[in-house]
Parts: sequence; C-alpha cells; structure tokens
Amino acid sequence: MLLAIDMGNTNIEVGVIDKDILFTERISTDIEKTELEYAVILKTVMEIHGVEASQISGSIISSVVPPLTHIMKQAVRKLVKDSDPMVVGAGLETGIKLLIDDPKTLGADLVVDSVAALDEYGAPAIVVDMGTATTITVIDKDRNYVGGVIIPGVRSSLEALVSNTSQLPRVSLSSPDKYICTNTVDCMKSGIINGQAAMVDGMIERFEDELGYKTTVVATGGLSKVIIPKCRHDIILDNALMMKGLKVLYDKNK
Repeated sequence: MLLAIDMGNTNIEVGVIDKDILFTERISTDIEKTELEYAVILKTVMEIHGVEASQISGSIISSVVPPLTHIMKQAVRKLVKDSDPMVVGAGLETGIKLLIDDPKTLGADLVVDSVAALDEYGAPAIVVDMGTATTITVIDKDRNYVGGVIIPGVRSSLEALVSNTSQLPRVSLSSPDKYICTNTVDCMKSGIINGQAAMVDGMIERFEDELGYKTTVVATGGLSKVIIPKCRHDIILDNALMMKGLKVLYDKNK
C-alpha cells in the first residue's frame, strides 16, 4: 500500500492507495507541530480506516509548505520503518515537458495535478485547482506544460473582503438562488461564488483562444464542488486528482 500526502497551505490531504484509493482524509496544516505529533496523527488516521503501518510499502509527499516538508518526511519515517518517502520535486520523472521560465519554481501541487490530468484524461487539458489559491494550468496538445495563472482563492478573497470592511459580515459559502441579489449577505455570496465561476469560465475561453483549440477541463480542490457547478463550461469535477497523480508519480519513479 502507498501512503500519499499532499501538504497545502491550509490543509494536508492524507490517503492510502492500493490498486484503488482506499481513503483520503484532511488534517489542518500546522507548522508548529513536531514530527512526532504528525506521526501520531498519521497513525490515528490510518487506524480509523483499518490500515496498519506495517501494511505500507511506500510513501510519497507533495508539499507547498517548505518548513514542513522535512518534518513530514521524519514523521513518515517514524511511522513506517525503513521508509524513505519520495518527495515531489526536481529529479522526478513526470512525463511532462515544462515550457516555463524557471521549472524549479513550479509548485509540486501543479506538477501532480498535471500528471494526473494527463494520465486520466489526456491532452490538451486545463486543470483548475481551488484551494487557498485558485490555480489554472494548461497542458497543450503535445503534452507540454505551458503555464497558467494564480488567483486569490475563494476563502482568501472572502476573508480579505470581510477583514477590510466595517459593515460586511462573515457569510457561509452557499449559493443564493439568483445572480442579482437584494440583501447584503446574498450579494456577498453571489459575488464570491458566481464571480469566481465567471472568472473560471472567462479564463478557459481566453486560454483556448490563445491555444487555438478546445481542451478537456478538469477541476479539483476543496471548494471546486461549490464553484464548478455554477460554471457554464463542461468541466470534469475530480477531487481525487491529487491522489491519482501521486500514485502515477510514485509508480514512475519507485
């Protein structure tokens, strides 16, 4: 069994994969936690799902939180004896050519998403990942990673709006029935949800215009299930994309 860990700025997704994904869980990202604390958390998560550390034969980590990467590696080593976790980064075989200014600066999450999208859906592809930031990346018809955009995420945008205004309240991320709303709370909800959906639609159109052809569009990330149903493009919602990509990368490089 493969222990797969995706470390994001807000949450860490933990999964165990055999032939299929057995389970995934999310825990909070906390740079104050020690390797022992993370080892205990990982052990607890696996035991809840009936998986023993002795059943883990390999592990892979994707991280956009550099201060925690080594800590998580040590946590996995404590939990899985004789394990040396694979870390997504320079030197791994991905099967994708990176046509960007400095490939070393590309986030591990974007690499994993792209690998999974190519393996699962083929090229050309656009991948929308809605987490702390919303990223939209493009793989062309020749399987080249050609770039994309980084946008403030849904919750980040909402938090900035509430924190910098005196009268706007905190609201839940549920969609109102109408686009044109008549009270403050629904106006905020429509703006943040429908506005983000319109942005995704608009960026897809501009990317495809620049490429000169249509693409398969895939969306993932914690808030994609709220935003993507409001989009007007045909978008595949796949919240297992990161785990699938980690499995593909592990198999390519083990």
